[in-house]
Amino acid sequence: MTTDTPHSYRSDLGRVRGLGSAKSGAHHWLSYRLLSLAYVPLVIWFVFSVIGLMDEGYPGMVEFLRSPVNAVLMLLTIGVTFHHAAYGMQEVFEDYIHGKLGKTAAVAGTKGLALVLALASAFAVLKIALGA
Repeated sequence: MTTDTPHSYRSDLGRVRGLGSAKSGAHHWLSYRLLSLAYVPLVIWFVFSVIGLMDEGYPGMVEFLRSPVNAVLMLLTIGVTFHHAAYGMQEVFEDYIHGKLGKTAAVAGTKGLALVLALASAFAVLKIALGA
């Protein structure tokens, strides 16, 4: 067994081998940025749509969602919103929860909850859009 003293014969690379990145940081970072970029036009569309429907009430919203373009954009907004939220919470959990079991449980619970809420929201939009 060797010790890493200042006079060790091991190279710098040999001393840090196994302590580096998990090789997924850049991919994680880039995919989160691309998701955020896709989210911007959807949020802008959603905000302007809601402002335009403020005086319409429920019948106006039903009529709005019966348009195929609006229904698809709403479904995309729902999907990206819940995915973005789960992804963001995963980053927080990975940074601040130190126990592996607690971190895994928090990430899995958040992703599961986001999936259930996204599916329930999508079901509601589809029910209105298809007139069921």
